[in-house]
Amino acid sequence: MEKFDLVVLGGGPAGYAAAMRGIDFGKRICLIEKDKVGGAGVYNGALSSKTLWELSNRVADVNDMIVSKGRTKFELSWEDVKKNLAEAIFERKFQYSAHIKLLQTETMNNLLHYERGHGKLLSKNEIQISHEGETKTIWGENIVLATGSRPRTLPEIEVDEETILTSDGIDNITDYPKSLVIVGAGVIGCEYATIFSNFGKTKVYIIDRQERILPFEDEDVSKLISKNLTDHGVVIHSNAKLERLQKIDGEVEYELSYPDGTHQVIRVEKALLSIGRIPNIEGLGMENAGVSMSKRGVHIGDDDTLTSVPNIYAVGDVSGRIALVNMGELEARHAVEKAFGNIPERLNYDNVCTIMFLNPEVASVGLNEQQCVEKNIPVKVVKIDYSLITRAIAMRKTQGFFKIIVTNDKEMRILGMRVVGAHASTAIQAVGLLIKLNMPIEVLSELIHPHPSIVEGIQECVRMLLNRSIFKSSVFKDKLACYSLVDGVKTPLERL
Repeated sequence: MEKFDLVVLGGGPAGYAAAMRGIDFGKRICLIEKDKVGGAGVYNGALSSKTLWELSNRVADVNDMIVSKGRTKFELSWEDVKKNLAEAIFERKFQYSAHIKLLQTETMNNLLHYERGHGKLLSKNEIQISHEGETKTIWGENIVLATGSRPRTLPEIEVDEETILTSDGIDNITDYPKSLVIVGAGVIGCEYATIFSNFGKTKVYIIDRQERILPFEDEDVSKLISKNLTDHGVVIHSNAKLERLQKIDGEVEYELSYPDGTHQVIRVEKALLSIGRIPNIEGLGMENAGVSMSKRGVHIGDDDTLTSVPNIYAVGDVSGRIALVNMGELEARHAVEKAFGNIPERLNYDNVCTIMFLNPEVASVGLNEQQCVEKNIPVKVVKIDYSLITRAIAMRKTQGFFKIIVTNDKEMRILGMRVVGAHASTAIQAVGLLIKLNMPIEVLSELIHPHPSIVEGIQECVRMLLNRSIFKSSVFKDKLACYSLVDGVKTPLERL
């Protein structure tokens, strides 16, 4: 039986990161993947959807400019869209495959062993690999479970990935749908609504059971994104309950009911289910190794990536925390460091930086306002409109805002930030670092940011809190705001 220091089940972003971190320690690694290395991070997930978003944004930007001048709208064929998407995926796929091949050479001491097949735990150290009717068993001193997740479906809706799809079926589309209904108004649902409405060839509907989309975010964020979707022709069914959704005569018919007792029936060409993801844990043989599930019984239970079995770790989507590529990779590296480096520090999720690819993009780190209210944390909040930021003016993209949340005391340590607008994702890393280091806002006020840049909005927010701002909130009351939030009560702070 071949023996390894580390066996990784799953070759997605988390599993791949675990294998590479193991190599850093000079350990002998076996990476097992039953399908495609890169997983949803490359195929039908982050890379593919963000490639579509980038393309659709360019189309929308061009049309916003030329249509206002009375010119004919620019159109990008779906064939060109698919070609761009295929090129992006191939580029990343080639990087993975070339990397793996080179790591398996004698020059690299054959530290990486790659197995194609399905891995199943036979015990806490033995793993069976099945591929094309053949099986073999290997032994691992440490094991990382990183098998990822798949789109969640509903038992009463038949998904064929042709007419009724999940994100896995986007690649099956042969042309822009004339109409599309999206079930679910969370991040991914709103991202796909943004993508298809940006291209301008599809009538998009979103079914939302809540009063507003993105219910986990503050109302000002949700309101701006909702307005832009509506302006691009998207119909948002708010407070709607999906009674049925079925394929009829090659199309999709869905029925909604509302709190006032009314019903609505609509026909569209295609439907997209965007109602979350579920972990791939079936057939892992966890019971053979004694690995326990979480209390909810949905994900693998873990304590700082370590499962109930001392040498087995769970990372990425199977651990049920934040289902993001960067977090899966971070958890994976942390698990390997625990296994071989014996590090005492625990993972901290307080400064996770995220991006929502909407219109405009939304970047976040730390707590938002409604979370502070729910946790009864007294805070100070400061906002600045994008229209006061020089770079935004130069880009002609003045829609959006910065919002920073700090502790309601003299130190004013940063608890969170939200940025809605162009280049939002470039503006959050420094704040994420300050949250991690628990440092006061004076640090940001003293930095010399490049000019003109979007990140200057952070500095102006901080200066407002310190009463040193260039623009005064008492003058630009519609573009600047500074207030305290205590027991859910908002009180304006006196500033020049």
